[in-house]
Amino acid sequence: MDPELPVVRLCVAGMQAEAEGRADEARALFQQSWDGARDDYEACIAAHYLARQQDSPEETLRWNQECLDRADLVGDERVRDFYPSLYVNLGNAYRELGQLASAHRYFELAAERAADASDGQYGDWNRFAIAEGLRDTAVAAAVGGDGEAAARGGIGEGVERPVRELFGRWCERGDLKALGLTLPAYLGCLGTDEDRLRLRSALHMVHAARWLPAEEQSLLEQALGAAAVW
Repeated sequence: MDPELPVVRLCVAGMQAEAEGRADEARALFQQSWDGARDDYEACIAAHYLARQQDSPEETLRWNQECLDRADLVGDERVRDFYPSLYVNLGNAYRELGQLASAHRYFELAAERAADASDGQYGDWNRFAIAEGLRDTAVAAAVGGDGEAAARGGIGEGVERPVRELFGRWCERGDLKALGLTLPAYLGCLGTDEDRLRLRSALHMVHAARWLPAEEQSLLEQALGAAAVW
């Protein structure tokens, strides 16, 4: 985004106010950016920030939908890297409303566009948010009849249960090495073959090093056994 655009300057000022706890001022600045938007591109930016300062899940959903609609109307390279986070925001909005099957659909769309997000921490944040959303809504998608979508989002109970238990133990005793090797692959797993291979490889590395207590080594073996038939 061009930092010299008036709409961008207003949104940056609004984010600063939000970070400093001045919510009313932030909302007023975001509203000012919306009122001054000159085209769909600027309206898309303003709507994204306005969605952050709504008082109800329904209004948050409405502004996130407005943001997506405006991006669709722009339809060029300026908004290409917006889409992963736009879909994540809609997924989160539907999740907040308890509409988990709809939320899962948007997390699926976000996963399809994950590669369009900027590299670095922003891209990592998007990937982690997408993976979390897919995991949290996979059961609802399966219940709703969308078993294929659920399969993509879920890591699988056979892997999930022992891995989550291991994370809890490693956090408790501060095993940063084990967490550092495995947590990024777990948090960013979108259910693709490449992501699952990355997670299996990370688990294998910790297993092969054999620095874990015997009980944890056994849990890791359980996870690897389940991951082998993914």
